[in-house]
Amino acid sequence: MADDTSIFIGASRKPDDSYQRAEELLLRYGNRHGLITGATGTGKTVSLQVLAEGFSNAGVPVFCADIKGDLSGIAMMGEAKDFLVKRAEQVKLDPYRFQEFPVIFWDLFGEQGHPIRATISEMGPLLMSRLMNLTEAQEGVMNIAFRIADEEGLLLLDLKDLQALLANMADRADQLSARYGNVTKPSVGAIQRTLLVLESQGAANFFGEPALRIADLMRTTRDGRGAVSVLAADKLMMNPRLYATFLLWLMSELFEELPEVGDLERPKLVFFFDEAHLLFEDAPKVLIDRVEQVVRLIRSKGVGVYFVTQNLLDIPEKVLAQLGNRVQHALRAYTPREQQAVRTAAETFRPNPDFDCATAITQLATGEALVSMLEDKGVPAMVQRTLIRPPSSRLGPITPDERRKIIAESPVAGQYDQAVDRESAFEMLQKKAKEAQDAEAQAQQQNSGGSRWTIPGFDDVLGTSGRRSSNRQTVAEAAIKSVVRSVGSSVGRAIVRGILGSLARGR
Repeated sequence: MADDTSIFIGASRKPDDSYQRAEELLLRYGNRHGLITGATGTGKTVSLQVLAEGFSNAGVPVFCADIKGDLSGIAMMGEAKDFLVKRAEQVKLDPYRFQEFPVIFWDLFGEQGHPIRATISEMGPLLMSRLMNLTEAQEGVMNIAFRIADEEGLLLLDLKDLQALLANMADRADQLSARYGNVTKPSVGAIQRTLLVLESQGAANFFGEPALRIADLMRTTRDGRGAVSVLAADKLMMNPRLYATFLLWLMSELFEELPEVGDLERPKLVFFFDEAHLLFEDAPKVLIDRVEQVVRLIRSKGVGVYFVTQNLLDIPEKVLAQLGNRVQHALRAYTPREQQAVRTAAETFRPNPDFDCATAITQLATGEALVSMLEDKGVPAMVQRTLIRPPSSRLGPITPDERRKIIAESPVAGQYDQAVDRESAFEMLQKKAKEAQDAEAQAQQQNSGGSRWTIPGFDDVLGTSGRRSSNRQTVAEAAIKSVVRSVGSSVGRAIVRGILGSLARGR
């Protein structure tokens, strides 16, 4: 049975289906990452809940996404239902104690948990380009935008900061192209349109301040249990690219901020990435390489990453090779791709002579899995057909009232609720534009001799003294115009103009 050095997962079975032994995850290998796979409805969420409970009781903080709302039940004490008690007896879980766990609810939209925000600068050009599905040319413009922001001291905090910077770049596209390369107005316009789409999908709630502090995901309680941070992701899944980009950003932030600690007796944090296929779907090679690098190196920061997905083929081979702790639920094998997934899953396990792994994967019952955890010296254990233990917390979602109560009593209550909009690129560029406009108006005023008004064709003329003569009419000019207006015929007006004009010139 598990102790303070391991997490009890369930019990493996002999070929005659009798009890064989307890299957455990050794905490000292908890940072070697893991994988939970299986078809819909086979028990992946329960396996995730069991592991999260085990890590929390061991003092390890956990971050996980709640795709369907079922995982929220980890915040409430479980109930002694018949099928749960029966499973506890089958795996020899004695005593079977019920618990509630210290949970912090988060939500990018601030509706079912504390708001989570990140700044545009923290996200960086690569992840922003991935989020917006930009072309190679547009991604180049995005990189230039971040470079200009750095060089000109422009803080990129929220969407309107990036929008203002892009508008400024369009205005001086020719100047920027000479220095940084091709910056075209069509590319800038395309990025602006994509930003509007993101804004309409609610991404504006995510970008801004106060930004999430990683330390708030690594809290422990006074009794030594690790906090379980649960991200409400049911609404977020309406924009799966935002979901995947956010979790990749979070994993990258952990990698960049946490110090090197090497191998510890237990991880400092465990990160569950549900619907993991969204991270790699249509992702460019540079992004997949980045994920592989983070997964490979974040282990030394004391962080364990566990991917949860339906199909093993969703995970690139380079990433899959880093996942030492495996829980494989049932797979269906009706199509050629599904049959290939079964074969691939079977081949990744250390074989067990007692059964055929590929056949067993298609015959597993709900709540049953093939399990292989790392043993001493980090060697994968022989795969075992295992009944997963029942969770100690509630199986199923909590009520809205229960959620509101937990949020109100949270240790981070009030810290992230109110958005902060300090001076950044948007305000700085507005200020620069106003200063340029005022300077131009002042220059025009100086060039016009201090007068704001001119009448084309009636400028002052210089007299013989070199001074400007008055624009006002003389008495003689006024009399001439009066006489002209009094003469009826056009011939008479021409004669009078000729006579009186010669008189005027003779003055």
